[in-house]
Amino acid sequence: MNTEMLSHLAKHMKAGNRVEIDGKLFEVKRTSSQRLKTLRFVMGGREYQVIEQNPEKPSRWGQLARKGHHVVQFRDVMTGKYVAVAIDGEVKEYGKLGKEPRSKS
Repeated sequence: MNTEMLSHLAKHMKAGNRVEIDGKLFEVKRTSSQRLKTLRFVMGGREYQVIEQNPEKPSRWGQLARKGHHVVQFRDVMTGKYVAVAIDGEVKEYGKLGKEPRSKS
């Protein structure tokens, strides 16, 4: 997963209505119900959706958003699974959260 690209998306999505990736412009839209920012893009032949975190949610991501952090979730459109989160532009992939490399003893 290209975490540098995901970080770019998260930072620029917060700042404006369009995000440029590899010379292509992507529109930042709003969800119909919560009015959260969202956009869709393609990476590695798969379509993903970036969704701004709803600060009203009781999750740890919602708590961070309530405290003023910019939190966005990345979702694989085909599977519907969330694959990563960005907090203030720092990307963490799900499945790699909290895992430290094992040292050989």
